[in-house]
Amino acid sequence: MNFEKPDRMPAVHFGYWSETLKEWAEQGCIPKTILQNHWDNSDSDHALDKIIGWDFAWSCAVGPQIGLKPAFEKKILEKLPGGFLRVQNTIGVTERIKEGVESIPAEDDYLLKDRKAFEKYYKPKMQYSPDRVDFAYFNDYNKKNIEAHPRAIWVGSLLGDIRNMLSVVGMSYMICDDYDLLKEIVATYADMQYQALSELFKTGAKFDVAQYWEDICFKNGPLISPTMFEDLCFEHYQKRNKLLNDHGCNIISLDCDGVTEALLPTWFHSGVNTMFPIEIGVWGDQFENARVKFGKGMLGVGGMDKTCFRKDKQAVDIELKRMEKLAKLGGFIPCPDHRIMPGSKFELVKYYAKKIKEIDV
Repeated sequence: MNFEKPDRMPAVHFGYWSETLKEWAEQGCIPKTILQNHWDNSDSDHALDKIIGWDFAWSCAVGPQIGLKPAFEKKILEKLPGGFLRVQNTIGVTERIKEGVESIPAEDDYLLKDRKAFEKYYKPKMQYSPDRVDFAYFNDYNKKNIEAHPRAIWVGSLLGDIRNMLSVVGMSYMICDDYDLLKEIVATYADMQYQALSELFKTGAKFDVAQYWEDICFKNGPLISPTMFEDLCFEHYQKRNKLLNDHGCNIISLDCDGVTEALLPTWFHSGVNTMFPIEIGVWGDQFENARVKFGKGMLGVGGMDKTCFRKDKQAVDIELKRMEKLAKLGGFIPCPDHRIMPGSKFELVKYYAKKIKEIDV
């Protein structure tokens, strides 16, 4: 990522759908024990890395608790025909879900509709308190053996989390009905996260990579005007990224799905320098265009079309060839462009993890 010569290309991934792991276990490709207590960065996740041949998952990071605290109680509100449930989730949104299916749920209703709801339900949950930081863990962090994993710090979300709390519909209404309130919500949330990160850094913990999450774009572009996004978020990104740089963390990665091109200037000029996961989708790879526009200061992780894992070895070889071209640009690590989905062939995933290490950069 620093345009230096590596001993080899790392084999990096971005997790799995739970249905994928169930399929592989049923096919006898992985032990069924892997399914127990499996999540990103868990012991079973690291065990699966060794079985497949991955070096690490890019999305694995540690950090303070910088979401709503305490979270809302998750509860079933109504059982519906066809195995569907109406559920209030941990951020106060009512969702329609189907039991046993892992997908993005439909949003039925949301609590954060106005200033009254913000003041009563959300603002108290967006305050800093010392228990957001595990000081005992981070005081000892630099001594821990992280094996081949980069030391990554989770630095949160400025608008993606709030979009989740509001729902896409709710955010769209608030932009028009009470933009000042939306701006206050973003600032309140951002200030809490900044304070938590500042306190964590006082422990002396050192990190190689910082990771944001936003998911504020879809297949046709941003869910919000780029001008409004800059107005809401730029100053908070800039302040947080300076804090990271001041503590030696100079690779700052941001996870956003969809077509991100219109928001890249806000991120890049505020100090975010690594695109992830660079989804292929129906719109195609974006990284080469971003590198041309922003130069070598723009780094990338992702950009690999994981749908080839559902096909055959020839399809994987074609994708490996494309990844080699991107890797030779420097400052880029190939990685499947999102979680590996059901229908992916275990032997092709293993084959990819082996062959990506052979790319000569």
